[in-house]
Amino acid sequence: MKQSRPFFSSLQRLLVLINLLAAGGCAVGPRYQVKVDAISKPASTAGQSFKIKSKDPALGEENLRYREAAEFVKTALSGKGLYEAPSEEKADMIVELDYGMEAPRAKIQRVSAPVYAQVGGGVRYESVPTTDARGNTSYRTVAVYETPRSELVGYDELPRSVNIYEKYLKITARENKVAKEGRAPAELWSIHASTEDESKDLRKYLPIIAAATVDYIGQDSSSQQTVKVRADAAGVEFIRRGLATPPPAVPVVPAAPVVPAPAPPKK
Repeated sequence: MKQSRPFFSSLQRLLVLINLLAAGGCAVGPRYQVKVDAISKPASTAGQSFKIKSKDPALGEENLRYREAAEFVKTALSGKGLYEAPSEEKADMIVELDYGMEAPRAKIQRVSAPVYAQVGGGVRYESVPTTDARGNTSYRTVAVYETPRSELVGYDELPRSVNIYEKYLKITARENKVAKEGRAPAELWSIHASTEDESKDLRKYLPIIAAATVDYIGQDSSSQQTVKVRADAAGVEFIRRGLATPPPAVPVVPAAPVVPAPAPPKK
């Protein structure tokens, strides 16, 4: 007799198919968890204009990565109604920018590994009809060999050591006043946002982290908040585009040639 396939294997395949459709069938970007910690002082609503400066003087504000990060932050600030002052003297606040990636640290993660089992196979016997030259039919028993097959029977949780990289963005707004001796200008508000995973691509993550800070600019989060950001979300695209959108080209229409008036007839 032919062996019947176990019911649980069909159910397992159905569950795997559902998981694959849920993971890859929807055209959405990956989600990232960004930790945001925001602090605001009572005087944080004192101004609307800003100038951005690098927190690290050695970095240099002509550094291409810094300039790109500064554009992301300017766009994020504009999302809260703030604007860049024409000069540092006319700015209400100085916004210090610090960003980077911490040294990697090892972390043990639990990963799901599929477990397969060999099912089927073996030998079964079937009766095969044979007809001789006189037209008489008889039956003989033959052995049929079946090849075993692998089927998914479940998942096993296994530990795995990975290197985790924390990418961060720190934004601090201070009063644009002359500092007293030995003291920095008063802090108005600050945000520390970060995300961590196995990627070392800081440039890819900066607009994602900046997008997570928009709702916390000038606010007090009271505790660390976790913001889920989709890579293709409208907020991230807004940060990536930035404020420097070139105006549409205006076609230049050449002026009509000036035809001189005919000279008056001579008398």
